[in-house]
Amino acid sequence: MAETIAPDEQAILKAAQTLAAGQLVAIPTETVYGLAADATNGDAVAGIFEAKGRPHFNPLICHVSDVAMAERYAVIDPLSRRLMDAFWPGPLTLVLPLRPGTHIHPLVAAGLDTVALRMPRGIAGKIIAALGHPLAAPSANTSGRISGTSAAAVADDLGSKIALILDAGPSEVGLESTIVKVDGNAVLLLRPGGLAAEEIEAFTGQSLRRMDQRAAIEAPGMMASHYAPSAGVRLNVHAVRAGEALLAFGPTRAADAHRASAHLNLSETGNLREAATNLFDYMKRLDRLGGAVIAVEPIPFTGLGEAINDRLVRAAAPRVPPIEELEQIK
Repeated sequence: MAETIAPDEQAILKAAQTLAAGQLVAIPTETVYGLAADATNGDAVAGIFEAKGRPHFNPLICHVSDVAMAERYAVIDPLSRRLMDAFWPGPLTLVLPLRPGTHIHPLVAAGLDTVALRMPRGIAGKIIAALGHPLAAPSANTSGRISGTSAAAVADDLGSKIALILDAGPSEVGLESTIVKVDGNAVLLLRPGGLAAEEIEAFTGQSLRRMDQRAAIEAPGMMASHYAPSAGVRLNVHAVRAGEALLAFGPTRAADAHRASAHLNLSETGNLREAATNLFDYMKRLDRLGGAVIAVEPIPFTGLGEAINDRLVRAAAPRVPPIEELEQIK
């Protein structure tokens, strides 16, 4: 079982040493907890896919400690550099061309000629700096399931498969990072996330181009079925059916809410930032109760609501086959 430790200076050194030895470490970031491996170590990166049961065609985000580290591994255009200067460290990932001769292992990019880079806030950046290499670090959960926003959630899911967990308490943002890609003078939104699209649009002075979700996978988190509980998910519910667990939002309830077997409210006041922080934790709590369906009240698409709805739509989508079936299909 993984050892869980507090994120002090000794923990930074221990985490860096564990990663340098090719082992997996669950690290806290402001978005969600990440399952980290040295991105230049192929065996370690393969361990991420094995631990998560993640399809190898789904790329990983590389986390860096600063812009200088990013420049060693990717070709950074002027607009992407402006976005880094404005929003790093923080919940923004940029998809960039891989620099020729980079030591990022090909498994990280899943065969693409691009790499997704992010600079996290807090202790994660200190661990990366101590290691001296980028960390490949998808969310610390079984692939396709609800992302972990606490050390306890990570331990319950992956504790037997990893070496070390750093416990820094609940994740501040609670949603994975926003992923964008600069295409000429335009900015393409590949995945909404913890940085609201409106903030990027206000900075660049232009609307983001939304990604066609039927297109090929260009970045992590773009699979149609993702972030899913064991229970089914029913969205935009205006009337609750008997026995459903209710994921509520705001001060006004859906009709027949009293019929719900359990209920949690993402934000009693309708605050989208609070709702984003609570989303994965509350979905896990309702899922543990064993009901067949989680009914979700409507959530606005403004601000962080776009990312919340993105995660809910993917949670409600038809489930992808287990990794064993995917291997047989190939």
